[in-house]
Amino acid sequence: MRRFAWLGIVVVAGCGVLGDDPGDKAIRYVAIAEAPAAPAVVTPTADASTGTWQVDCGRNESGIRNSDNLVVNPGVIGAAHHLHDYVGNVSTNAFSTDQSLAAAKTTCRGGDKSSYYWPVLRVPGDSDHDAGEHDAHGNEGRVLPPAAVTIEFRGNPVSDVVPMPEFLRTAAGNAHGFSQGGRNTGHLQWTCSGARDHVTKDYPRCPDGQQVVRVFDFPSCWNGKSLDSPDHSSHLVFPTAAGACPPATFPVPQLHLEIAYTVPKGADFTIDTFPEDGRSALADHSHFINVMQPAQMDRLVACINENRRCTA
Repeated sequence: MRRFAWLGIVVVAGCGVLGDDPGDKAIRYVAIAEAPAAPAVVTPTADASTGTWQVDCGRNESGIRNSDNLVVNPGVIGAAHHLHDYVGNVSTNAFSTDQSLAAAKTTCRGGDKSSYYWPVLRVPGDSDHDAGEHDAHGNEGRVLPPAAVTIEFRGNPVSDVVPMPEFLRTAAGNAHGFSQGGRNTGHLQWTCSGARDHVTKDYPRCPDGQQVVRVFDFPSCWNGKSLDSPDHSSHLVFPTAAGACPPATFPVPQLHLEIAYTVPKGADFTIDTFPEDGRSALADHSHFINVMQPAQMDRLVACINENRRCTA
């Protein structure tokens, strides 16, 4: 049995629970076959928008990373206290502006300059590879680059969607999901590439030959007024269980992100988090800044509302 220590916390590899204290459950692993069944998909009505729009932005082959968070803490270097992977806009950092984002280059085919980012995933205790890959906040280990990144915009099961405004900012998940007792983690999903009918909020143990997959479904009911909000989430909410947007909100294309990793056989893995969240999978999150030009967004919306499958 292997044991790794950070900030005085111990991870027991393969046991599923972090720490010698039974009450300490920050890092948990679960065999994917023992995870809950994936939620049922809402059945589309005759008025549904069932099209999809995929954007290929690569998988951060250039290693664009920083510990800033332009959505939550603009103007503050290193405010995230953890490292993010970026695809799309190559200039995103604490000091980016709408104007600088619009002028920057992108890794996305088709010219989408939007910014997509999430915490890196690491393999802790990899003494042969993790030299120099530590930070001051308890995150350590070799950064494992994504094997694949899927970016897809989807419709609404009961209606057409309307365009997202340019420079809309939003988030999926909660960077303090563990320290806040699971708040805003209802849509958090981890799974394995060959077991998509099971999902978990813990780190999944995948069978040999399968990839670990992080899934982010973003809120898609916009208040029609704000590009952001003080909590960075209340201007965009999730549809009801029946798929309809709540009163006074409008359905916009739903961003669906998947990040897949080829984890070394038998290895533990954790995401970067704030120190108080102890690298828990419950603290997983992602951010999106829409920097598509209005004409691009109009094409995306037309594709979805016309029930087509499109690639940017």
